[in-house]
Amino acid sequence: MASRNQKKIDEAFEGQNVLYMNTTAHLRPMCLKWAIQLGIPDIISNHGKPITLPELLSALQLPPAKSCFVHRFMRFLAHNGIFDIHGGQEDHHHELITYALTPASKLLVSGIDHCLVPFVLSVTDPHMMSKYHHLGEWIRGDDPTVHETAFGTSIWDYFQKKPAYLGLFHEAMASDSKMLGLAIKNCTSVFEGLDSIVDVGGGTGTAARIISEAFPKMECIVFDLPRVVENLIGTHNLSFVGGDMFESIPQANAVLLKCVLHDWNDEKCIKLLKKCKDSISGKGSREKVIIIDAIINEKVDDPDMTQIKLTQDMCMVTITGKERTEEEFKQLFIESGFKSHKIFPILGFRSLIEVYP
Repeated sequence: MASRNQKKIDEAFEGQNVLYMNTTAHLRPMCLKWAIQLGIPDIISNHGKPITLPELLSALQLPPAKSCFVHRFMRFLAHNGIFDIHGGQEDHHHELITYALTPASKLLVSGIDHCLVPFVLSVTDPHMMSKYHHLGEWIRGDDPTVHETAFGTSIWDYFQKKPAYLGLFHEAMASDSKMLGLAIKNCTSVFEGLDSIVDVGGGTGTAARIISEAFPKMECIVFDLPRVVENLIGTHNLSFVGGDMFESIPQANAVLLKCVLHDWNDEKCIKLLKKCKDSISGKGSREKVIIIDAIINEKVDDPDMTQIKLTQDMCMVTITGKERTEEEFKQLFIESGFKSHKIFPILGFRSLIEVYP
């Protein structure tokens, strides 16, 4: 009997741990934003080696009464993989502690090619985060999206009315697209032999510029809404075209859809993919659609990778988009009239999918 009671007690405290961990998870992005606002990744990078706590405090120049909190923030961020921390913790000799950058915080150093600060600041924007408080209200109501329940309009119409948020969104997507340059080196065969490619929903053209520079003989077209691409300047092999991707898409050998399909429900995706198929029809034996998106695979992925993908899926819920399994992608391709596809899991938590008509 005592053993059974102890098991119930243990289970209750285990449940408490899980609940507390989830209810305070929002502190991770908030503390990450704190580090960016204080410029800590830049300070450590400019220091050229692991930095001690006194050196960090000297660089920060905080009010004396606030200096005592820095180590606690850094300890928390280090526990979550943002910084490395060494020495002085167990005996509380904080002056012996050093902090160093990790692969994550190296991506927060300003001026580097793959800086993800705009993405982090966009995701942690307090106004945009507030919509998640409306999930319960939305699912009981008639609004198509959480964004409409929270702000009275779709996210795309909201961006049109709020240029500052549209700019923040494009900066975030541009910083994310710069990571594409790291992957192109490992998948040049995907683009080789193509005379032309159209980047549908390509925003301000960050991804297309990377591709056009890597393949200077290939014509690259960025296709997005007119208000997005107006006044953007191309190059000898890069141009910008405005239009509606659900109406028609410029002709090319290949169509690139980077993080586009996950924004939309199945019906919209099928409509878009059919337009993509029309765009590449009759353009040669290498015609294809190139998709970059996450593929949920809980049986194969490790827990951290699954966590990233499922969290992204919850983000997409707010605009009626979704992250998909391979089977769900396959069904989209079949219903859009495509014959086959090939998957390359080479982009971190995302994959590259070639789809053939």
